Amino acid sequence: QVQLVESGGGLVEAGGSLRLSCAASGRTLSTNIMGWFRQAPGKEREFVVAISGRGIITPYADSVKGRFTISRDNAKNTVYLQMNSLKPEDTAVYYCAAGRFTIVTPEGVNYWGQGTQVTVSS
Repeated sequence: QVQLVESGGGLVEAGGSLRLSCAASGRTLSTNIMGWFRQAPGKEREFVVAISGRGIITPYADSVKGRFTISRDNAKNTVYLQMNSLKPEDTAVYYCAAGRFTIVTPEGVNYWGQGTQVTVSS
């Protein structure tokens, strides 16, 4: 089994920044691909970005391109999401996700974190 623990969410004003972290433990060989999804109230869970253990990044969602940056520290089994120039429409629960192969859809995800709330005020 794999456990994913997120941290770093919170309340920020529009234009501000937050950095999310997700630490994996357990059978981390199963976390070749790690990334982030988000889910706003009343909406479906949507893919944000993912990164492989070799640092190959799955293209960012258009809505966050140029503002969010994913990175990974394999020694710490941790993935980060730096979020800049935040907008009210970025408000959502952000979920860390992991799997052995592609995770661009929820169906491809093997493990989920518990989610962390990000709220951007206007």
